[in-house]
Amino acid sequence: MSIHDRYRLSVVINAKGTYTPLGVSRSSHGVAEAVAQALPEFFVMDELADRASEAIAQVTGAQAGTVVHCTAAGITLSVAATMTGGDPRRVAALPDTTDLHNRVVMPANHVVNYGHSNLQGIRMAGAHVDLAGDETRCGIDDLEEELDGPDIACLLLVSSRLTSGEPIDLVAAVRAAHRRGVPAIIDGAAQFPRIADLLATGADLVLVSGQKYLGSPTAGLIAGSWPLVQSIRAQDKGIGRVMKPTKEAVIGVLAALEEWQAVDRVKWEADELAKVVAFVDAVGRIPGVSADVVPDPTGLQVSRAVVRVPDAKRVATELEAGVPSIYVMTDRVDANELMFELIPLTGDEIAAVLARLWAVLT
Repeated sequence: MSIHDRYRLSVVINAKGTYTPLGVSRSSHGVAEAVAQALPEFFVMDELADRASEAIAQVTGAQAGTVVHCTAAGITLSVAATMTGGDPRRVAALPDTTDLHNRVVMPANHVVNYGHSNLQGIRMAGAHVDLAGDETRCGIDDLEEELDGPDIACLLLVSSRLTSGEPIDLVAAVRAAHRRGVPAIIDGAAQFPRIADLLATGADLVLVSGQKYLGSPTAGLIAGSWPLVQSIRAQDKGIGRVMKPTKEAVIGVLAALEEWQAVDRVKWEADELAKVVAFVDAVGRIPGVSADVVPDPTGLQVSRAVVRVPDAKRVATELEAGVPSIYVMTDRVDANELMFELIPLTGDEIAAVLARLWAVLT
């Protein structure tokens, strides 16, 4: 009996990408085996955290790293760390930030909703948020104006296709913060393949998801400066207690990082692009439909298929209503466009998507 049958769950073909409400991504058999080996065992969790720090540092080039429950938890804990340092008294006091530098500066067009607003994630640490610029633009001049204020704890920047308006120069933004002695944090949740590039901006901390393109169990990875990483680990004696990673999550991250280092990235990218090109060619044969390959707008080494169909909202609804349910990106339905991410899909699943499109559209 399959896991879906056992617990009466819908079978899903996920062409929507690393989407949390669909279980995010698939882990490899090797990662699953490592997790299974960890579950019946005991560990000294501080030792496990040390091994994770070493592995993250080796893969990313950062001074240190740590694993937290997820990237959303990473936002809260990273902000907390900039306010408390490693001071046990301050760690225990949060979310009371009396007498602490407790203001977080953030571009207004970097306010995004992952299922909850990242503003709430910041405020959970007890911080106040000052937004620079507006939803259409935040220039370095706007950031500098906000950074000139008192009690600044950190600058938070978001690297995501969900941000709005003109993209900001991350390097210039980090430098603007550092000129004022303010640490800079980059939330790059789905950007693990680009983590070295994000660290190269000079950011003090970079946050990424383990369960998206790395394929680990649910976990957030934080890479950055040694002092700030230690301050994040210190939050385990405070608000971080409710956001701690499990032993199986940390072991899964270690296994996934080992597999990541063994992969031929050039070949992987070429294979994934070929999969999208073949899909676009096949979809384009459906009468009244056109399709193109589109690169990720943030520079992530991922391509997707954009498919233009009549009444895209209806098509997406019918895809989801079938068996198995097929989920696609619907950000552009108003323009009658659907987006397909094929990375986690097998050849059989892609064939099933094509067959369903033919049935729905003809």
